Amino acid sequence: MRNTAKITTAVLAAGALTFGLTACGSSDKDSASSSASDTSKPLVVAASPVPHAEILTFVKDNLAKDAGLDLEVKEFTDYVTPNTATEDGSVGANYFQNQPYLDDFNKKNGTHIVPSVTVHLEPLGLYSNKAKSAEDLKSGATVAVPNDTVNEARALKLLADNGLITLKDGVGNEATPADIVKNPKNLKFKELEAAQTPRSLNDVDAAVINGNYAIEADLKPADDALVLESADNNPYGNFLAVKEGNENDPRVKKLAKLLTSPEVKKFIEDKYAGSVIASF
Repeated sequence: MRNTAKITTAVLAAGALTFGLTACGSSDKDSASSSASDTSKPLVVAASPVPHAEILTFVKDNLAKDAGLDLEVKEFTDYVTPNTATEDGSVGANYFQNQPYLDDFNKKNGTHIVPSVTVHLEPLGLYSNKAKSAEDLKSGATVAVPNDTVNEARALKLLADNGLITLKDGVGNEATPADIVKNPKNLKFKELEAAQTPRSLNDVDAAVINGNYAIEADLKPADDALVLESADNNPYGNFLAVKEGNENDPRVKKLAKLLTSPEVKKFIEDKYAGSVIASF
């Protein structure tokens, strides 16, 4: 039976206030931190609903018991709270992000989250309800892109790699529309929270959407994307992450081994049919 706690956006906002990095050190927080680091208790992992929580739930239901792992999955719908909850000990690990995003998050928030094991890649894609191909986008078309630093840069790089724009040399993971030096279609950009990009498809000409949010919106990246990131040498693999110092937690090591098992690889291949790609 699936045992997953779903966290709504409203609850997340409250949680961010309660468990944020500037929290006042309440006994509840201390208790949560102690529980997260107590290896006799379940390992609580914060995860995006799709595909991360689905993959974890497969592990929980099919592999964890035989490995002696007591696993609890908590779903989060944003890209901030899983890291703050891992930092303050509300959860023992998280599974939702890639290295460039984590590097940027740690730098901006003073957190100490580190990767454990890379599990999969969700190719970023360009989608449209109005155009059949990227070339069909009309002059002056509006394209929605994620508004967080790394995913916006990643979205713009996808467009640049497919000849829709040209970016200034060397902008890397901090690129914004201001770094576009050539824009032959005179594309306009609408910056939105990553989770909102699929919902914008009827209001814009196209949207660059993260793989997990595309799947949640019943899009099939391998089939529906006008253009899709290549998996070759892609730095955006998603990994299990923990607070620095917890890398050797035996529960984390067990989960890392299970997440990179042949059984999980087959589950990813069968369930996601190329829309999520195993990275091991």
